[in-house]
Amino acid sequence: MFGDNCPLVVTPAQLHNFKASEPSSSDLVILDASWHMPNSPRKADAEYLASHIPSARFLDIDRVASPHPLSLPHMMPDPETFVDACSKFGITPETHVVIYDTHGVFSSPRALYMFRAFGHHRSSILDGGLLGWQSHGGQTESGASENVQSTEYPTPSLIKDVVKDYEQMVANAELNPATNAGAFYVLDARPRGRFLGVDPEPRPGLSSGHMPYAVSLPFSAFVETHTVPEHIASKITDKLPLNYTRLRSNQAILAALEDVLGADRAQEVLEGRRPIVTSCGSGMTAGILWLGLKLLGVERVGLYDESWTGYAMRKESKIVKGE
Repeated sequence: MFGDNCPLVVTPAQLHNFKASEPSSSDLVILDASWHMPNSPRKADAEYLASHIPSARFLDIDRVASPHPLSLPHMMPDPETFVDACSKFGITPETHVVIYDTHGVFSSPRALYMFRAFGHHRSSILDGGLLGWQSHGGQTESGASENVQSTEYPTPSLIKDVVKDYEQMVANAELNPATNAGAFYVLDARPRGRFLGVDPEPRPGLSSGHMPYAVSLPFSAFVETHTVPEHIASKITDKLPLNYTRLRSNQAILAALEDVLGADRAQEVLEGRRPIVTSCGSGMTAGILWLGLKLLGVERVGLYDESWTGYAMRKESKIVKGE
């Protein structure tokens, strides 16, 4: 449908039209990349089996991942793990991969970040996710995906600088970006109370607070909440919440960025004169900030894979409370 120029985001109408054109099984692959917080009773794999977009496959972000010395979940997979997942899903380098989740826009950007980091630019998220799809009349099915023909996906290379590690973040935290042009900006997607250190982290025993010189930009600033229309809600029997999120307009995303960085620093980022890195609790909602920045055309944007959990678990890390 889009050739080599696949957008970062597609609408339910665009996905419906693509499916209606009856593409071959390798032209379009839809992935349910739903994920829930560790303290949530919801189970993404069970919800997928109960209801998903027809022909969608389930991407378990915690399984398609690399092991970590601190046992952190959903770390960026190595090329071999990524290749194995793509092959089992029937994905080729020419496949347009459309990713969604059951929140609307929550975990799907993290999955998109993974595909783009490995150079698979024929990839998009579905704005509004499963409930957005249903709100626009999209049908669903239940059960596991069947008759998926495996493929041979060539081993890719990870694009440089898209994944930041602990050592890079610690080194950057020693540099004041106001006076050091070599520092990159860090945006923290967690709720502001956790950033300030006044609210607890959802992971027991983990200190809240933030890295030196990090800037608070909760991921909620990039999304807006919608409600499933009443005439559609009455037909949904999936026991899912009837509220879902969609991305805000590019203008609203830019305004949120300028609000926390200031117009001059935001312009530095937009023009590629200053790199920027996103972070969150575990590397999941940092994907939402990453996606918003990419929608604004920002090229020099990375993501701290371990995010706050990996940083705060280490006793030697400098933790700032307050502003």
